[in-house]
Amino acid sequence: MVPVLVVGGSLVGLSASVFLGRLGVSHMVAERRAATSEHPRGRGNNMRTMELFRTAGVEADIRKAAANLSGNHGIMQTDRLTGGTSRWLSARLTGGKPPEKDVCSTLRCACSQNDLEPVLLDHARRLGGDVRFGTELISFTEDQDGVTCELRERESGRTYSVRTAYLLAADGPRSPVRERLGIGQSGGGDLFHNVSVTFRSKRLAEVVGDQRFLVCYLNGTEGDGVLLPVDNEEKWVFHIPWFPERGQTLEHFTDTRVADHVRAAAGVRDLDVEVTGRAPWHAADRVADRYRQGRVFLMGDSAHEMPPTGAFGSNTGIQDAHNLAWKITGVLRGWADEGLLATYEDERRPVALATISRAIEQAAREEHPGYAAAQGGGQSTDLMTVALGYRYLSTAVSGGDTEAPTIPADLRLEADPGTRAPHMTVAQNGETRSTVDLYERSFVLLSGLADGPWAAAARSAAAELDVPLVSYRVGAGQDFDLDTTAAQGAGGGTDWAAVHGVTAQGAVLVRPDGIVAWRCADLPADPAAEVTRVLAGLLSR
Repeated sequence: MVPVLVVGGSLVGLSASVFLGRLGVSHMVAERRAATSEHPRGRGNNMRTMELFRTAGVEADIRKAAANLSGNHGIMQTDRLTGGTSRWLSARLTGGKPPEKDVCSTLRCACSQNDLEPVLLDHARRLGGDVRFGTELISFTEDQDGVTCELRERESGRTYSVRTAYLLAADGPRSPVRERLGIGQSGGGDLFHNVSVTFRSKRLAEVVGDQRFLVCYLNGTEGDGVLLPVDNEEKWVFHIPWFPERGQTLEHFTDTRVADHVRAAAGVRDLDVEVTGRAPWHAADRVADRYRQGRVFLMGDSAHEMPPTGAFGSNTGIQDAHNLAWKITGVLRGWADEGLLATYEDERRPVALATISRAIEQAAREEHPGYAAAQGGGQSTDLMTVALGYRYLSTAVSGGDTEAPTIPADLRLEADPGTRAPHMTVAQNGETRSTVDLYERSFVLLSGLADGPWAAAARSAAAELDVPLVSYRVGAGQDFDLDTTAAQGAGGGTDWAAVHGVTAQGAVLVRPDGIVAWRCADLPADPAAEVTRVLAGLLSR
């Protein structure tokens, strides 16, 4: 019996493995490919995703793997690289402080999928994940107590059965699991198509010069598409618009045609271009009508497809996995009821819908090559707002604003129930850290009373409900578990109560995924009874 079986071992599936492993949940990952991805794509890991990876202990290795692009920033648009008219669509960090510095525990990171997956795989296996490449799911049958899955080793043809409590599908946009469940999709459907070409060119670096972009949109009449550096030296990726509705097939994209297309984009007729690979991909607006059927859950592209603008797709999927990991852990360990699992769809599906809307608006504003159907206008697509500002409304949140939008027009980090808990720099046992780092393996109750009535309440609730719950007293000085004097000038401010929207007598309960679950503005008559009541409700007990 394997408690959790993850189908799909790409970014989302491997992230799920890391998150489950960190929580001590035994699991298996079945991936039909023979190895991790060789194609550089999905490089934009936003600040919220990097916070999750930081807390999971993976950040340092990700940044090491991403070192080649550490000096690249921003999105540039031009009609031709040589002698063209250019503008920057997003800010270049040419000095000063990144915009997320004061509100996040860490910064965004450009790490391509081919570099990121091996890092996640290494950590997943070190954490006990049984990751099996070259293995595909043939069939599955659910009953009241679990799911029986038939797996096949693609090379040998050997088949075998695996019994699991929960099946997590991260098997891509054409998800066989979703199709077998008969779960439909809603949305605008296909938006545009590209062929992603990898190539080598030593002279292209000279053409690009010091314009160290992460992405360059080419909007000329010839050579249109999207150029991405891989190593800033000789490895590159070009997304060429593909129009199958006009009769174009993949055979249309010969090495000669591709090389000529890249040369037109560069404005250099004799540019050296060695095509090394090509892969078709489709930008779409689709969301699964359901994220769950019984003991089977959808994550990542199997649950939602969105345009590549903003790199929201992979980030949304990784955060799906993080949301689901702690909830399944609670049910497996017995401190949460099955009802908690219903909140996965309640929370993550609205985020996908809102995020897709922002991605489409951004594609229109940026005049993304190949996407002429987008309509301009709409709300802001500020990356920080989308990455950090989303709000959950479910039974796993108490006291949330039912009228507030899933993603606001402007970023507001005010510790409202259902939103990401604020970042504050504090000192704990002499070590400076972020409060965001505290949220992973347990619920956390923050309070500011030195004599500890909330701490006593947390101990009582944890004992009565047998729930992982720890408390921290936050304040200035050695009498507190978390010393806010470390926050002087380092972001978040020193008044923890003001940052979290309570009085000095109040408390804030944060979930294992770093979402504010509940807050109490002042000290109630019976803190222990109140914390126990709220926590039991959050866990569907």
